[in-house]
Amino acid sequence: MDVFTLSCLNQRRWSFHYQVDGQFCKHGDFEIRGLSDPAARSKTVKKKIRIGNAGGYWGDDLDAFRRQLTGGPLDYITMDFLAEITMSILLKQQLRDPQLGFAHDFLTQIDENLEEIVARGVKVISNAGGMNPLGLGRRIRDLARERGLDLKVGVVSGDDVTARLGELTAVGEKFTNMETGASFDAVQDRITSANVYLGAEPVVAALDAGCQIIVTGRVTDTGITLAPMIHEFGWAMDDWDRLAAGTVAGHIIECGAQASGGNLTDWHEVPSFRDIGYPIIEMTQSGEFTVTKHTRTGGLVSEKTVKEQLVYEMGDPAQYISPDGIAFFDTIKIKDMGRNRVRVFGVRGGPAPEAFKVSMAFSDGWKADGEVLVSGPDVKRKAAALADVFWRKVGEDLEDTYTALVGAGSIWPDQLNRYEPNEIYLRFGARDHDRAKLELFSKALPALILAGPSGMAVSTRGRMRPRQVVSYWPALV
Repeated sequence: MDVFTLSCLNQRRWSFHYQVDGQFCKHGDFEIRGLSDPAARSKTVKKKIRIGNAGGYWGDDLDAFRRQLTGGPLDYITMDFLAEITMSILLKQQLRDPQLGFAHDFLTQIDENLEEIVARGVKVISNAGGMNPLGLGRRIRDLARERGLDLKVGVVSGDDVTARLGELTAVGEKFTNMETGASFDAVQDRITSANVYLGAEPVVAALDAGCQIIVTGRVTDTGITLAPMIHEFGWAMDDWDRLAAGTVAGHIIECGAQASGGNLTDWHEVPSFRDIGYPIIEMTQSGEFTVTKHTRTGGLVSEKTVKEQLVYEMGDPAQYISPDGIAFFDTIKIKDMGRNRVRVFGVRGGPAPEAFKVSMAFSDGWKADGEVLVSGPDVKRKAAALADVFWRKVGEDLEDTYTALVGAGSIWPDQLNRYEPNEIYLRFGARDHDRAKLELFSKALPALILAGPSGMAVSTRGRMRPRQVVSYWPALV
């Protein structure tokens, strides 16, 4: 029972090593395009593989994993845990306890289903490792040892370049904000985490080594789904059309139930949201694939659900850029086959970019927010009166503030309301780089409970407390 670790520091340019159960073995300086080992793969190419997603974010339905595992035949289960800000949250956990820094929900799911995973021979891939993929891999290995299970666990690391930012800027990396053009100098001393988005190939290498459960740090949402296709079908790392097809497939299922009826605009067309079926890709060697879900589950897979997910989190709507290649979205063809089956074909692709995206987070001041329930007749006027006295008490010397009347125009314009509400959640928020100002702000609302209009109820959250603001800094390396 091994823990097999790959460290791919900025994939194409830096070396990697592997680790087997605690023993490090240097493996030379490799170009990333030659990192995986096609000779280690099966000589018999499957006609089709089935990959199911069981989670699209940290906090997704814990029961989805077992539904995917036991609901029908699957070769792989993939799970995406890492939103842009998640790494900073995991880093805070690791600073409190070096054994943490990964998404513990994933460990719980593996713990509850480990025997079934081994019995069914399903391979599981997830970026739940976060800031501590090796720690998560060792915990999974220990669970397997305790139960006498023969299991090889793969760990992909090397994405965390936080400690190397000084070294990289010294050799000319600019880390200019790719969205605003702002200089990195303004935030460099406040960076809390920096993680390069790695692609599929280190995961392919772990599959080539025979790993059944693979955990990673910051590997792309699409890369964890593309990797099994490269491994099983022997796709070349410059077969851009097939890699693009696999990337599109990964993008469709990366957000879990959002591709199978969840969050659908025409939500009323979904037969049931109970025990919603999470999406499954049936991929063929040619790159054509079908999106579906297990039978006897809730949700819906249709042309609409697939198309809505396709345009989710897109920058340029014509092309999807990843470290594995570019997928040209204006070439995608979709055909609804009925009975929760949608065929996707015709995907074309282009070469991978030379630079990699790096997701950074930095300390950016403090924020606080709180709310009070205001009820009774003429409630909007009452809330306005309370807001006026609140802000007069707080003062105006804050960098940013907001007031929201939840239930009366906080999302939709107030002029579209067709009724006069009789209750409102009145929410106040503020942000500033001076924590002391936020402390004063936090004490102002409780002081008005008996000194303002009638019909107010305090929030069960208690007093507003300042919380650190962590902001996002995307760059290239």
